[in-house]
Amino acid sequence: MPRLNGGEIIAKYLEKEGVEYLVGIPGHGSTNLLDAFNDSDIEIIQPRHEQGATHLADGYARASGKPLAVFTSIGPGATNTVTGAATAYVDSIPMVIFTGAPQTHEYGQGILQEIERQNPGDFPSVMEPVTKQSFEVRDVEQLPRILRRAFQIALSGRPGPVHVDVPMDVQGAVADIELPEPTQSRPHSRPGGDPGTVSDAAELLADADRPVIVPGGGTMLAEAWDEVRELAEYLQAPVIPTFQAKGIIPEDHDLFVGYAGWIGSTAGNELASNADVVLAIGCRFTDLHTSSFEEGVSFDIPPSKLVHVDIDPQEIGKNFPVEVGIQGDAKVVTRQITNELQERIDPVSKEGNDYYDEIQELWSEWEEMVAERWRDDDVPMSISRAIASLRDVLPRDGVVVSSAGQPQETVNPEFPVYEPRTNISCGGFSTMGFGVSAAIGAKLAKPDSPVVAVEGDGSFMMCNQEVACAVEHDIDVTYLIVNNHGWKSIRNLQVSKYGWDRVLDTEFDPETDVDFMEMAGSFNVGYAERVVKPENLADALEEAIAHDGPAIVEAVVEPDNPDSGAIITGKWDLADLEE
Repeated sequence: MPRLNGGEIIAKYLEKEGVEYLVGIPGHGSTNLLDAFNDSDIEIIQPRHEQGATHLADGYARASGKPLAVFTSIGPGATNTVTGAATAYVDSIPMVIFTGAPQTHEYGQGILQEIERQNPGDFPSVMEPVTKQSFEVRDVEQLPRILRRAFQIALSGRPGPVHVDVPMDVQGAVADIELPEPTQSRPHSRPGGDPGTVSDAAELLADADRPVIVPGGGTMLAEAWDEVRELAEYLQAPVIPTFQAKGIIPEDHDLFVGYAGWIGSTAGNELASNADVVLAIGCRFTDLHTSSFEEGVSFDIPPSKLVHVDIDPQEIGKNFPVEVGIQGDAKVVTRQITNELQERIDPVSKEGNDYYDEIQELWSEWEEMVAERWRDDDVPMSISRAIASLRDVLPRDGVVVSSAGQPQETVNPEFPVYEPRTNISCGGFSTMGFGVSAAIGAKLAKPDSPVVAVEGDGSFMMCNQEVACAVEHDIDVTYLIVNNHGWKSIRNLQVSKYGWDRVLDTEFDPETDVDFMEMAGSFNVGYAERVVKPENLADALEEAIAHDGPAIVEAVVEPDNPDSGAIITGKWDLADLEE
């Protein structure tokens, strides 16, 4: 057995796991860990903030399906990872985060950057609610087992981030170690659904007149795009994904009808709320997706009968009662249901199919509504007009990345994507600044596809330092900053709830606001252009995407019109003030 120190054990085990990049910022609490990577084939990526490190790993995993490792020091370096860990945890994105910790013989003594008033070396308590599991390594000989379990937990079942707290002395301690083989601690198959409940689900769908299929993020994680499409085509049932499943079916497919919820499509809300059977696969039914559960706006369950498939049994029936609940992998169970249907009924025809005709009519109405916004050449332009130019120049396999805020509220419902894993967007934790680093991770995962992050100016400023990471590593990402001088999704919310005279703390002064062109120069970005007229935006974006290296395009967009954001077709309960 080789004699290795703690840092070397981590480096060599990550190599066994096929991890391509280690992302992080060193500190005194992680120097022993990092030193081992001088002799490793794993490339070190240097972000400028630990939150950026976790978002980068998140974007990589969403684009590739594979995890990266993040490392940082003790104290604030470690706490800076919490937002990124929470973002990944809520959306079920795998990664492994290594943090430094006090030397084991000094636990509880209040050494530099230790959290210890409640418990000695208490940082794992901070990570507990935002990770699948948080490990504390107290002895170097524990490391191989903990590393094996960390990756097993991150990747198995419902994926997610895992935290490993490694004391400084454990990083440097030496032991005779045999590294485990990753494949010996993994399931070698995906869990299928109980045959009886699968049969019940197929029976409901076979008898349905107005079935809808609602794929959630679980279908993307399970790589179930072929299965979802085949089932939809067999039933001629409309596909109404959640935003985390955007791309599960090409958005120019004749059964794609947009999304349900607060900013869903008119077609998606109409069809979902009038379905007789709803097949939800890997879907959480959140407030934004369900119009805050108001009956009949986005869903009407019951009387609609719900078939709910999820690998996590806690999600089944959590927000709506189920007619049939199936625990299992989205890919396997969808295939099982299709097989059962094929034994019961012939493929549903489009010919003479009133339901299919209704689907096409409703979708055409929504498409025309979006097209009208995309044709608007007013100056300043709307965000819709800006993303229309992006769609014109971005190839079919291009990746679009978005963070929380107005750009996401426009991109997700309006911007068509055609392939899985080409829409990278934070979901349930709704994190601003996510896209700046997530785009870097997506490009590392998909080096042959152009990657464009659509960021609001407020969101971009939260993590703008990560542009330096893209420049340093020559990562070819394009940032489209739609600048409306403020956090306008919240400003518009203030206006709608309280009126213009109650706007507070959501607007930036254009006279003193950041000059993004000057910022681009200070970051040594090779291509940067500000665009005011919408007719000039496509050319600027085309040049930016063609540029070899990071690029920034700033689109000056309408600051005051609420329609510069989403088309509101559903509802969202935000607890208005009582009279």
